[in-house]
Amino acid sequence: MPKPTKGARLGGGPAHERLILANLAASLFTHKSIKTTETKAKRLRPLAERLITFAKRGDLHARRRVLSVIGDKEVVHVLFTEIAPQVADREGGYTRITKVGNRKGDNAPMAVIELVLEPVEKKAAPAAKKSSSKKAAAAEEAPAEETPAEETEVVEEAPAEEAAADAGAESPEEGAAAEEAAEDAVVEDEDKK
Repeated sequence: MPKPTKGARLGGGPAHERLILANLAASLFTHKSIKTTETKAKRLRPLAERLITFAKRGDLHARRRVLSVIGDKEVVHVLFTEIAPQVADREGGYTRITKVGNRKGDNAPMAVIELVLEPVEKKAAPAAKKSSSKKAAAAEEAPAEETPAEETEVVEEAPAEEAAADAGAESPEEGAAAEEAAEDAVVEDEDKK
């Protein structure tokens, strides 16, 4: 009996191990979540994810390859018609393993392996960074007429803020009065133009 090169041996031999993993995969696709030992869950994950990748392809050859592993037409049908469309946007990570403690009888470490069927939240941050950098580049190349106007507005607001700071407003009432005075100063500066 040849010894597998990677991972724990789940049964007496490689054929038994393949059957165990095929049955676990069929149960996972049928029930969407199963409780098993950590070792079996860790060995099941790559097989299940590969089968889901085949199901996402959806062609006849992929269906036959999955059928050669699982062998149950109903489970393969569920995988191709229900599970594959739900994970179509996901690029990997179709399963989640959660440790749940040890089994009472033999103290074996147990885990729940489940399908991740939640929709993928697409990250718009990289696209936003690209577009904001384009906007920043466009703002730097803006006509000279807009740039001095923006600078004068900044200069005009500075004395108003200084007036509010010079007022030394310590109570809320004095703070409100200082803000009104600063706004009046800005309005007067705008009227002068």
